[in-house]
Amino acid sequence: MPGTIVVGLDGSTESRAAAEWAAREAELRDLPVKLVHVWQPVPMAQAPLLGVETHRHWTERVLREVAEDLRQRHPGVEVSTEQRNGTPAGVLLDAARDAELLVLGSRALSGIGGFLVGSVGQYVTAHTEVPVVLVRAGEQAADEHLKDAVGIASGATGFRPVVLGLDTGSSNDQVISFAFEEARRRKATLTVVHSWDLSPSYAYSMAGGYDPRADISRAQAGALTEVLLPWREKYPDVRVNEMSRMGSPAGHLVDASRDASLVVVGRRVRRAPFGIHIGSVAHAVLHHAAAPVAVVAHD
Repeated sequence: MPGTIVVGLDGSTESRAAAEWAAREAELRDLPVKLVHVWQPVPMAQAPLLGVETHRHWTERVLREVAEDLRQRHPGVEVSTEQRNGTPAGVLLDAARDAELLVLGSRALSGIGGFLVGSVGQYVTAHTEVPVVLVRAGEQAADEHLKDAVGIASGATGFRPVVLGLDTGSSNDQVISFAFEEARRRKATLTVVHSWDLSPSYAYSMAGGYDPRADISRAQAGALTEVLLPWREKYPDVRVNEMSRMGSPAGHLVDASRDASLVVVGRRVRRAPFGIHIGSVAHAVLHHAAAPVAVVAHD
């Protein structure tokens, strides 16, 4: 359904966190939420232990319970449910075809910072042209907000920054617009992270006594400012923090995610029907970011 936030729900803690995040986002956007569960028959080996009807009843109950919980916690949000037959990846791709946003859960890795993005989540993220948000298990509303004077974060404080990963050499309007809109809705700072590195050829200059890093740093920072100038004019109410640094793009984004409410990265659309086409930076951020990650497809 156009103008809907679709959530893939399987009853796991990460998918429940995704549903809760989607409801909060729906409040910001004034949009309805649809919870979609994919029904797969129980394998024959499990049928004597669980039973097809028991499994179906459990999945239907999960949908009802999560939907009712969202309605109680977010009374202004319209929540609907849908159960479909088929493969999870195929059903979610079809369900999100005309959606505004697709939200999926990612399990936090115990003892290691980051997400565990399953094969379904990776496949759907790589093949849909709808923005996809990955939410880790345990994500709460307070995690997206700044701490107050006594060091407590809650929904009563402002939002933490929205972080955008931007390559000035191949910036895309769809990705930048998405990030500015998310920051505007949250009345949050938009932190734009641009990373660059030295070409191996600069080793000869440094060997000759000239260190080009300061000059390159100024040039890269200037390029970032130039790209963002029209967006600053379009969104005068959004405070923008520009960060141009030498080093790994993924590493800098993961570092920035620790104080973020949302991280936004782009993914170039590739028409090949096979394989996972997310991109190395987006892939690394999906697996290691400390905040929800939005992947925005672009041409």
